[in-house]
Amino acid sequence: MDKVWLKSYPEGVPAEVPTPPFRSVRELIEHSFSRFPDNSAYTSMGRTLSYADLNHLSMQFACYLQQTIGLTRGERVAIMLPNVLQYPVTLCGIFRAGLVAVNVNPLYTARELKHQLKDSGARCIVILENFAHVLEEVIADTEIDYVVTTGVGDLLGWPKSALTNFVLRHVKKQVPAYHLAKSVSFKGALRAGAKKSLQSVDIGFADIAFLQYTGGTTGVSKGAMLSHRNMVYNVQQTTVWQGDAYKGVEPIVAITALPLYHIFSLQGNCLTVMAQGGQNILIANPRDFEGFAKEIASHKFSLFTGVNTMFSALMNTPGFEDIDFSDLRVCIGGGTAVQPAVAKDWKKATGTTILQGYGLTETSPAAIVCRIDSEFSGTIGLPIPSTEVMITGDDGNELPTGQIGEICIKGPQVMEGYWQRPAETAEVMFPGGWLRTGDIGRMDDEGYFYIEDRKKDMILVSGFNVYPNEIENVIVELDGVLEAAAIGIPDERSGEVVKVFVVRKNENLSEQDIIDHCRENLTGYKRPKLIEFRDELPKTNIGKILRRALRDES
Repeated sequence: MDKVWLKSYPEGVPAEVPTPPFRSVRELIEHSFSRFPDNSAYTSMGRTLSYADLNHLSMQFACYLQQTIGLTRGERVAIMLPNVLQYPVTLCGIFRAGLVAVNVNPLYTARELKHQLKDSGARCIVILENFAHVLEEVIADTEIDYVVTTGVGDLLGWPKSALTNFVLRHVKKQVPAYHLAKSVSFKGALRAGAKKSLQSVDIGFADIAFLQYTGGTTGVSKGAMLSHRNMVYNVQQTTVWQGDAYKGVEPIVAITALPLYHIFSLQGNCLTVMAQGGQNILIANPRDFEGFAKEIASHKFSLFTGVNTMFSALMNTPGFEDIDFSDLRVCIGGGTAVQPAVAKDWKKATGTTILQGYGLTETSPAAIVCRIDSEFSGTIGLPIPSTEVMITGDDGNELPTGQIGEICIKGPQVMEGYWQRPAETAEVMFPGGWLRTGDIGRMDDEGYFYIEDRKKDMILVSGFNVYPNEIENVIVELDGVLEAAAIGIPDERSGEVVKVFVVRKNENLSEQDIIDHCRENLTGYKRPKLIEFRDELPKTNIGKILRRALRDES
């Protein structure tokens, strides 16, 4: 195929990345341990682990997994943790023992947790004690044999460790009572592992690194098999694409507010930053925006990753004006489209452009990213090195430049398939290694790609395709609007009509204000026929607005 986008590449960026120097994620992290022992690796609640600390602790945990409880190559270990120091220790320990990581959203219900644990066949879980009562409900129906529980403060050092856990358990009462037979504490697991020696396990490109479960937007949640090849290649692609963006502010200091169990933060912050000896500033609860703003105001940072709703809310948080953005070099918005009004306000407030990036769990995730030196223009960018992208019609054939169709991706970062689901794998993969994304977009003459919307979110009004993103972008341009979501609802005359849900910043904003604004900026069939004001909108764990939930309510 004609790779039009190559003519728009930054100078010095190759069309293909060289073969990565590491054959596994384990090799990648162990290289960082040996090369950057004195660098700060992770910081949380005032405590920092160096790469030497992480090396030491993760080796103890690896020995616990392999030698104490006897897990063998390829077995699955579930991680049900927010952004606390125990997460990188656990993850690195899993890989050093030759095992597979299964990331679990700590906010899962018992039903969701049961499905993921049963489907993955995980035999061990590391879980924050705040959520252990949920595990208690379902553990008998899973293959979990070993449970490691941990408190938020466990790795914060004495006396902060004990004080933090005491307050959460007994003052704020955030740890519901639970009983899990034979569970061990995280510190107990480390002590047990300290007495053992790790046996070498052969793992390489073909081995599975993660069972990374999709959000389950259709049917049950599926585990994308992400191999060590997928992950180390995507780190290599990302590193080559960034070029010398951090020159003068190295090593990288990243604000890591998106959860590490989500693929965006897992690759972009955890692995890519670690590969370069950088530091992740962990934000355990990014929904506490005042605490979030206060925490990052105490750091000089060069990388900030987020989603549209996070950028918007943070700018409207007291204390935002105290944050020092002078070292910020790269700011990436992913997960969902960044709205132009939010990007404009962010650039004005911080001096830094939000660069859109695009990918999926199934692409490890980075596939299309804006040039580091670009300004915000609505594009999701260019395919990164070693990545091919095409726009296809319903028949699967490639469409000409400028036409709207489904985005399909091919590259070394594309998953191996869905865990134990060959039929579902066949639905999204077609010959030649192409992945059907389910997203609707187009490519322009210069090779830049644009997202129109999710295929399943598209609204059909009197035969016309209406894309919710376009309507939402128009509405949030109004000064009194904080957030907006558009869906289609059934209509006898036109098939569907547009309904919007709006969260106001200014309570004086009226329905008529929105109608008037849409009349000026949208053609007739795109204008909302119904408007509903809400105090908040339903969101995923990373802050993506759940249009599906709104449709289910309507």
